[in-house]
Order: sequence, then structure tokens, then C-alpha cells
Amino acid sequence: MTELFAFLLSGLTVGFVYALVGMGFTVIYNSSGIINFAQGEFVMAGGMVMVFLLAGGIPMAAAFGLAILITALLGILLWKLIDLSRDSSQVSLIILTLGYAIFLRGLTEVVLDKELHTLPSFVGDGALEIFGAILTYQALLIIVVSLAIVIALYLFFRKTRTGKAMIAVSDNVESARLMGINVRRILMLNFALSAAIAAVGGILLTPIASTNYEVGIMLGLKGFAAAIIGGLSNPFGAVLGGLILGLIEALVAGYLSSEYKDAVAFIIMLLILFVRPGGIFNTLKAQRV
Repeated sequence: MTELFAFLLSGLTVGFVYALVGMGFTVIYNSSGIINFAQGEFVMAGGMVMVFLLAGGIPMAAAFGLAILITALLGILLWKLIDLSRDSSQVSLIILTLGYAIFLRGLTEVVLDKELHTLPSFVGDGALEIFGAILTYQALLIIVVSLAIVIALYLFFRKTRTGKAMIAVSDNVESARLMGINVRRILMLNFALSAAIAAVGGILLTPIASTNYEVGIMLGLKGFAAAIIGGLSNPFGAVLGGLILGLIEALVAGYLSSEYKDAVAFIIMLLILFVRPGGIFNTLKAQRV
């Protein structure tokens, strides 16, 4: 039983990171119809920028805010590139996000470095014991902050004018424009928001899993799988998709072999696409493309 709780706690921790990345995918997809394959690189950028800001002597709180801000600006830059290519097809724009991901990896490799880096725990090296299983304070911080972000986003979308405008744009761009909503501004905010959320996940994960210029590849794919599992049209479904993915991964790694851990995400994603293409938590119908 202790072993099971240890696996479950580990799965929840990494599952919340997948959830944050998956939410970024859904925020962009719902507003623009684009699958942003640079989302994983925003996770990487958050962690790497945080590492080098701290190494430069900037206080932790200031470095945390700056890392999120810089990553959000990278998100806005991607939106600017997409906006300049707005007459292109959706497929071309998706390929553009892939190119931007490669650009960010190369830029990080050249400007920063290729080494693995870690961060000190933000809340000390202590841990809680839950039914004999150990949950570090850093892992607990990931869970608490991720939950806070999910709740804050729910309130933002439901209670603020900007959040409601984002929902309107995701529902029908032309109707939103006719209602006087500045669609281009909302799309820019969506890209900034998705990048900032990913950066938070990358920063919080770095003390546990380390980071380098390549970590965004797998994290991005896992986040995309979480979004597919939960449903690309449902940001909060992506949260549940991330948790499901993290828990199953942890159980497979614990009871079978860690060699199968990465394959689990893609097997589950393929099963969902075959059985329920809209995702578990929404009712989208499959479309032939």
C-alpha cells in the first residue's frame, strides 16, 4: 500500500505539469484553431531562463517573475509571426510553430548552453509522509500552485471581461469581432497566457527533474497527449487528462518498467483518438480531414 501511494503521489506531481502544458495547447487551439507545437519549448524556456537569472545574482522572487515575463514575450513573438502569416493555411501555421520550436531550442543552445541544470527547492528539502509514502515540499508546491492556476483561470474566464472575450473568440471569431471585441489583441493575450502557464510548470519542475535545451520536446508531446485525452476544446478537460496520464505513467513505471513510461502517453492518445476523438471530457464529433 505504501508503494502504491508513492506511485500515486509521483503521478499527481508530474500529471499537474502535463496539465499545465495541456491547458496551453487548448487555450491556443480554441482561439485560433492552431495546435502550437512550440508549447513544450515554453516549458523549457521558463526553467532555463530561471536558472540563468539566478546564476546572474537576481533574487529568486524577481527571477521567477522575469522568467515568466520573458517566456510570455516569446509567446507574443510567436503570435506576431503567425499574425504576419495569417493568410496562410492552418497546416502552414502549425508547421510555423514547429519551426519556432526548433528556433527556440537552437537559440537556447547557443545563448545559454547544452548542459543539464537544476534549481534549489523553493520551499526547502523537507517532506510529508502520507500513509508511509514521501511527498517532498517541492512536489507539494507543484500540486498547490497548479491547482491555484486552474482555479484562477476558471475565475478569469467566468468573471472578467477579458476572460469572457477570450471565450467569445474561441466560440466564434466573426461574431466576437462584430460585438466589438479586438480579436487580434485577444489572440495575442492567449499566446502570452499559454506561454506563461507553461513557464510556471517548467520552473516548478526544474528542482525535481532538471532542465536543458531539449526537455521541451517530450514535455510538449506529453502535454499534447493530455489535451487530446481531455479534449482539445476543453481547457479543464486537459487538466484531468494530464492527471490521468501522470497517474498511469507512474503506475506503469512502478509496476512494469520505466522503459515503457514514455510510450504510455502515445498509446493512450491513440486509443482515445480511435474510440472518442473529441476526448473524454467533451462531445466533439470526429471530422475527416
